[in-house]
Amino acid sequence: MALIRSARPDDAPGVVALRAVVHPYLVRGVESTRQMIAHPPPEEDWTAWVAEVGGQVVGWASAYRNSQTSEPDVGEISTLHVHPAHRGRGVGTALLDAALGHLRVIGARRLLTWSQPGSLPFARRHGFTPSRELRYSALDLEPAPPMPEPPPGVRLLAATEVDPREIHRVDAESSLDEPGDVPTDAMGYDIWHHEVWDNPGLDRDASTVAEVAGTLTAVSLVKRDGDRMWSAFTGTVPGHRGRGLATLAKRAALHRAALGGVRVAYTSNDGSNAPMLAVNARLGYRPVATGWSCLRELT
Repeated sequence: MALIRSARPDDAPGVVALRAVVHPYLVRGVESTRQMIAHPPPEEDWTAWVAEVGGQVVGWASAYRNSQTSEPDVGEISTLHVHPAHRGRGVGTALLDAALGHLRVIGARRLLTWSQPGSLPFARRHGFTPSRELRYSALDLEPAPPMPEPPPGVRLLAATEVDPREIHRVDAESSLDEPGDVPTDAMGYDIWHHEVWDNPGLDRDASTVAEVAGTLTAVSLVKRDGDRMWSAFTGTVPGHRGRGLATLAKRAALHRAALGGVRVAYTSNDGSNAPMLAVNARLGYRPVATGWSCLRELT
């Protein structure tokens, strides 16, 4: 019988090992996972649980308030998953019950979670309705892709060279119309600094911004775990789109990450995000998995 308990910082290695089995295309290292458990942002009422059998982490779920949307009372359950050898024993249901109980306490009314295609029957049984397709893809970085040559008037700068407040501005403005179940239109600087800039996995040397006439206009953020990386966000502010700036920033970020020892890059995109899917196709990304966002009302 699995023990369901609150996650502790020293669970981080086990959580990462479990994620590598169930979601091998997701990239979050031990130190960033440890920090997430030990120091969650207070605005989100974030908490997490593990399922433990014989001292081994065999299940995980986290639940929190979405603080980056103007839509009220949105709660999220992130990456609920159970080791394949321990499924069918009620572990996933117990983790979900813990998450739902927490979300009720913090006043969430509309819930968002994500599911692998094979877990959709579980989601439906528990009142969730599939909503949007998510596509995961990967790119091999051996040999390292060449550094792009920007056009006149455009500079490609590492994140270490610019004010993080300006990177936040580009991130926030570029995210306003990103496809999703809820708008990302309330991304405050403090929580962005905590979750993105201070994340131990953020590779500031590889993360790249495009500058046009002295103004930052596009960004490609890199989170890293050893020789794997995750393209955390790539986008261009609305007034500068259609010029290939996001592609330039992402090519430069991939080049810099490869020089730093990254061997494979992963990313995900909403299935309706045609511009970024086209960028990734041009870069040579290959599909590796799909997922679905799922919605439910909480009464």
